[in-house]
Amino acid sequence: MEFFGVSLVEWIGYVAMATVLVSFLMKSVNKLRIVNSLGCLLFVLYGLLLQPLSKPIIITNIAIFSINLYYLLQKKA
Repeated sequence: MEFFGVSLVEWIGYVAMATVLVSFLMKSVNKLRIVNSLGCLLFVLYGLLLQPLSKPIIITNIAIFSINLYYLLQKKA
């Protein structure tokens, strides 16, 4: 499936990239971590959909997501 000549998988990658970039514009660290986590999850999906799948993208973004989640939960405790 393509939109404007770009595959759906590639669009997911672009949305993930934009989400991570926008996260760094957040003034609040918590908001940054939340938006960045969403971008990480999108990158994990992107890595899984690539053929062959991209283990470096998947592993890196699961690690970053886990770090974000740790700090988000730690601050609430």
